[in-house]
This record gives sequence, structure tokens and C-alpha cells, in this order.
Amino acid sequence: MSQTNAFDPDPVLKTLPTGPGVYRMFDADATVIYVGKARNLKRRVSSYFRKGAHNAKTQALVGQVADLQVTVTHTEAEALILENNLIKEHRPRYNVLLRDDKTYPYIYLSTQQDFPRLGFHRGQRRGESRYFGPFPSSGAVRETLNHLQKVFPVRQCRDSFYRHRTRPCLQYQIGRCTAPCVGYVSEEDYAKDVRHVEMFLSGQSSEVVDELVRRMEAAAEAEDFELAARLRDRITSLRRIQERQYVSGAKGDVDVIACRLRENIACVQVFVIRDGQNLGNQTWFPRTPPETTPEEILYAFIARHYLGESPPGELLVSHELSDGEVLAEAISNDAGYRVGIASRLRGERRRWLEMAQRNADHALSARMSGEALMERRFEDIQQALALDEIPERIECFDISHTRGEATVASCVVMGREGPIKDDYRRFNIEDITGGDDYAAMHQALERRFKRLSDGEGTAPDVLLIDGGQGQLRQAEAVLEDMQIEGVLPVGISKGPRRKPGEEVLLVSGRSDEIRLAPESPGLHLLQQVRDEAHRFAITGHRNRRGKARQQSSLEEIPGLGAKRRQALMKQFGGLKGIKRAGVEDLSSVQGISTALAERIHGHLNG
Repeated sequence: MSQTNAFDPDPVLKTLPTGPGVYRMFDADATVIYVGKARNLKRRVSSYFRKGAHNAKTQALVGQVADLQVTVTHTEAEALILENNLIKEHRPRYNVLLRDDKTYPYIYLSTQQDFPRLGFHRGQRRGESRYFGPFPSSGAVRETLNHLQKVFPVRQCRDSFYRHRTRPCLQYQIGRCTAPCVGYVSEEDYAKDVRHVEMFLSGQSSEVVDELVRRMEAAAEAEDFELAARLRDRITSLRRIQERQYVSGAKGDVDVIACRLRENIACVQVFVIRDGQNLGNQTWFPRTPPETTPEEILYAFIARHYLGESPPGELLVSHELSDGEVLAEAISNDAGYRVGIASRLRGERRRWLEMAQRNADHALSARMSGEALMERRFEDIQQALALDEIPERIECFDISHTRGEATVASCVVMGREGPIKDDYRRFNIEDITGGDDYAAMHQALERRFKRLSDGEGTAPDVLLIDGGQGQLRQAEAVLEDMQIEGVLPVGISKGPRRKPGEEVLLVSGRSDEIRLAPESPGLHLLQQVRDEAHRFAITGHRNRRGKARQQSSLEEIPGLGAKRRQALMKQFGGLKGIKRAGVEDLSSVQGISTALAERIHGHLNG
């Protein structure tokens, strides 16, 4: 779709200021397709509409612009922060996007309690607790918590569990907790272990070891050999952790960030170093428009990843960034302390960066290998179903219920890059005969494709239905009723022996059945999509059924409030007793009139 003729940029360009700010480009549907920032708005925005050499990405972008809006800011750093917030909000398709915008996880210590607890935390930090991190992944947090529990007997149990203990739990029995829940340790002794935990997580592990050595020697001199042995084991464990996490030459807090780009697939690798300890690494694969450079990817990644978070004092990057000073200024202003960005490195820091680059290369190779496999699977489906083109989007529907109760339909989506989980949907099925899978499938498909006919969402190339001819006919009927074309309904049913690899494909418009070889890549993809739809449906069904069963049938009776229900339960000992009671028995309960007793009896026995 080209909007070049429809959009005249000249009136907008004439009014643009020459100061810093943010610009937003919209398509014909008023959807934000690109957000950018500029030191000089007039010069930067005008450059898009000048005749001359533009790369494919810019040409495609300008060809779809139907409207343009700007926001003026005081500084370029302020513009960068606003740009980052708008990209996170609108997720424009021509910007570099991160799939995972979740915050980093932390270890927190509930220092406001008499017997503090260590735990995992992700999200906004509140209260008086201390937070240590951030860590690159939840796995790194849990690994560190596991190490800490072996060395420092500080509780990690939830407060609800802790408050209701009458005897020590298993952690006490195996020497990983001192059982403060039942008073087996004094507050003073417990505080010593808490202080050591804080010192260790603050990078003072050597000081902790030195202190434990002194305590061990004192215990040995006092001939308390049991305590000395425990302290010796604790020191040994601590030194092992130090050896595993120590990074040569590391001081302070540093993130090492490397970017690699091959065949328009980008990989960003981040190593997290805190107080000389390597806390691990994490890999991202940002979504990038065509012809985006590694420098642009790295710049966008750092802005999205660190603005609004708690960045380290220094970022070591694999490419020199244009406007790197502005980026560092924006992150520093946002964090409230100085954050530096460096790319020209020597010595140990150069070796850290090379390590991150090697990991990025490895992760990218693995990713491309996986994408190549996915591509073969889609090509195999194209060949098996005799499609004109390789399908871009497969949607699969499944139904789940228990003897007709709490019926739920699921829709899962698979694209060329893998599952598109943002497009997954569940449908609570209503107003059908319980157990009628055909009617349930019809209702789910009708609701899904009504949205499409209303202009919402994207049409699938292949509509996969978990079921046989009956379910397939429902899909055909819905598509025909709504006049939706270009979607191929395909049923997938288990073979006579119901074994994986013996599935039968029923294609709309074909009388024959298709049986793919068990080793077929296309069959493996269809099995994966079907199983994911089944999992998604049954999870939704169980949740809905559980909520329904938690609700008492007494709650459905008009005029029967919580106090009256409670009085009935006490009088008759439960729902079965109430159901067996007669109208006179029910009306004898305080607050239950004869008319209400008749309604209760009729509702439960009608």
C-alpha cells in the first residue's frame, strides 16, 4: 500500500521547529509505524521526503506515511526518553523492538522484619526491603539463592508458611535453616547471618570469609570443634562460589553488550558483572527492519533496555555509537547517577567483550539453524497441501470440556518465526448443548472471524482444526457465511490407532485424505501447533471449571445473602443437608421466610 500521493508533507515541514524533539509517523489506518528523535526536527524529518538515495527500509516507510506528528522537547536527551516510552507503548513495525520488555529480576531481603527473608523479586521495588541485582535472568537469581541457602542459613520460605509453623521444616533438618519460625535461633545470632548475606551480595565476600575464619579459629581454641567444622564447611563453600563467579580485573558494576547481525537476524548478548562477580548472561533477538545496522540495533537496544531501569555505572559495547554521548546523558539523567558507554577497550575489558561477541555468534548460529528448520517445516506444509505460496500464518482451534461443563475453545497462532503468543485467544462457549463439539467449534470460529470481518486482526493462510469431518464442516460453513476467502481449512485427526505419526489431514475441497510420513517436518509442525492448542484449551477449561465449582449453587438464589447462607450451612451441616430439608425445616432457620424457603427448596430440588 503506497500513500505517497495521499500525503503532502510540505505543510507539516514548513511549520517544524529546528529544536530537539520526537516525531511519529502514521499509516492510513492511523497506526503509528515509526517513532524517531532528532536534535533538529526540521532537518531530520525533511530528510525523509527529499529525493535521493534512501535504503529499502526508508523507502518502504515513507511510502506508507499518511500523517506526521511531532513533540518538541527541551533537550535531545529528553527526546530520547520520550522516544523510548512511545516505542514501548506503540511498538511500531519500523522500529527495532525487543520481544521481552520485562524488568530484570532481583534478590530482595526483607530487612524490616525481625527475622528477614531472602527471596526472588521482579517488578517495582517498594517498602523497606533491600534489593540486590539486577540479575540477567530468573535462573541466575534462583541459582544464587540456592548457593546462599547452602552457606547462610537465612530463611527463604514465604511469610504465610513461616507464620503458621509449629515445628521445624525439612530445611532445618538438612542444615539450611536455623528454624526462627519456632524460636530455635536468637534474633542476635540470626542477624549475624543476615549481615553476612548483605555483605556477600554487596561484593564483600572476601571480608565475609575473613570474618568466618576468625570465628572458626576462635571456636577451635575454645575446643568447640563442632562449630569450627561448620564454619570450615561454610568457608569452603563460599570460596567455591567466589572461584566460579570471579571475573579477573572487574571492579564496580559493568554490563558487557555485544551485537551480531547476519541475514537480517540480530542477536544482542549481555554479560552482567556486579562487584567483580559474573552473574551470568542473557540473549535477545530484537525484531529489526531490513537494512538496519548493528550500531542502530545496539543504540535502540540500550535505550529500550536501560531507560526506566537501574543500569550499572558502565556499559561496554561492541560498536561505537553515533550520539552515544546523548544516550549516556539520557540514561544518566533517568537513573540519577553517571552511566558511561565505552567501545574502545583494552586489556581485560577487551577480552570480556570478545567473550560476549563469541557467545553472540554462537547464539545467532543456533537461532539461524532453528529458523532454517522452521522454514523447512513450512515448505513441507506448502508442498503437502499444494499451496501456491509458503504459508505465513497458521491458526489452530481446539475444544475442551468435562462432560459438557465449562466448555472453552482455544486459538493458537504459528508464524514463520515460531508461536505468536500475543495473538493467542480463548473463547468461553455459551448457550449450546453441553458436549456438542460441533456447535462449540462453530461459535468459536464465528467469534474469531467476525473480528476479522470487522477489520480487526490478520487472516491465517491455514486454519487447522483439531478434529474430523464434522469439525471441518463447521469451519467451512463459518468462512462461507462470512464471505472470507484465502483461508484454507484443514482438519487434523488421529489415525485408527491414535498414535503420533499416524495423523490424517482432511483438506477442504479435497475428497482424499493426506497422510504425511512420520518423519515429515511439516507433520511435526502441525503436531506442535495442535498440541499447543490442546494445552491452551485445557488450561482455560480447568480454570473456568474451577471457578464455577467454587461458587455455591445457593449464591444463585435471589434474596439469599451471605449471612442467611451461613446460617443454613450451620443448621444443616452443608449443602447436602439443606437439599434434604423440607420447606418447614428451612423456614425454621432465623431469617428464612416461608416464601424464601420454598424458593430454596425448588432451586435445589427442582
